[in-house]
Amino acid sequence: MARDDRFYAFIIPHTSRSQARIRRICIEKKWLKLFVLFAAILLCSCLYGFYGLSQQAQHFRIEFENQRLRAENESQRQELNELSNRVEAVEDTSRKLAEKSGVVPENAALPGTGGPAMPLESDSLPMLEEKMAHLEKDLHAYERVMRGRGYTPSAWPVVGKLESAFGGRRNPFGGGTYEFHTGQDIDAPWGAPVFAGATGKVSFIGWQNGYGQLVVLDHGGGLTTRYGHLSHIEVSQGATVRRGEFVGRVGSTGRSTGPHLHYEVRINDQPVNPLQYLLTTGLESQIGR
Repeated sequence: MARDDRFYAFIIPHTSRSQARIRRICIEKKWLKLFVLFAAILLCSCLYGFYGLSQQAQHFRIEFENQRLRAENESQRQELNELSNRVEAVEDTSRKLAEKSGVVPENAALPGTGGPAMPLESDSLPMLEEKMAHLEKDLHAYERVMRGRGYTPSAWPVVGKLESAFGGRRNPFGGGTYEFHTGQDIDAPWGAPVFAGATGKVSFIGWQNGYGQLVVLDHGGGLTTRYGHLSHIEVSQGATVRRGEFVGRVGSTGRSTGPHLHYEVRINDQPVNPLQYLLTTGLESQIGR
C-alpha cells in the first residue's frame, strides 16, 4: 500500500442543519514542512535584525557619549590653557606694576622657582583660580598705588553720554549680525576736547582701520589707552602727556555712525572693560585735571 504523504484538515462550518456540510482540505506534508521552515527562517531573521539594531543603537549611544566626553575634555583643556595664559599675563602685569609703583624695586631679583613640569589636569582648575584671585588682589593693590600717581586711566577722556559698551553688541551698521566691541563709546559733539585718561607716552598717532584718526598712549606695565574716531590730533609721536591733558577732538572718522569717542583700555594688548576704571571716579573731578 502506498504511503499517504498528505495532511488532512477538516472544517465544519456553522450553518443551518439542512445545509450543514463538511469540507475537506488537503495539504501535502512537504509544503507544510517548507512553510514551517520558512517561518522559522523569517523568525530567525527578524530576531537577528532586532539584535543587530539593538547593537547598532548601543554603538551609537557609546559613540555619542565618547564624543560628549571628548568635547568636555577639550573644553576643560582650553579653559585650563586660557586660565594659565591669563595667570601668566596677570603675573607679568602685576610684576611690572609693582616695579613701576615702587612696591617692588625695579630689576629686583625674583625668588627662585623650578621643579619638574607636570601636565595640567581638570582638578588643577581650583588651584589656578585661587592663584588668579590672589594675583588679581595684588594687581588691584598695585593699581591703587599707580592711580595715586596718575598712571592708571581713571580720568574721563571726554564729557559726554555713555553709549555702546564693551562686549557683544548688534552691528550698528545693520544686517542683523553681532560683533565684539573692544571699547566704550562716549557720545559727544563734534570737536569736543578729548583728554588723556592717565599719564603716558604717545606710542601711535594717525589713521587705523576701524578707528579712523587714533591716538594711543602707553602708560607702562603693559597698560595702554586708545582714543578713536578723532577729527583732530593735538599731540605728537613720542610726547609725554599728563593725565587730563588735551590730546585731540571728537570726530566721526573711520568706522563710525556719528560723532563720538571710542575709548579703549588694554593690558598686554588685550582689551578690558574701561568702565572698571571710569566708574571709580566722578566725571567733574577728573576732566581737565
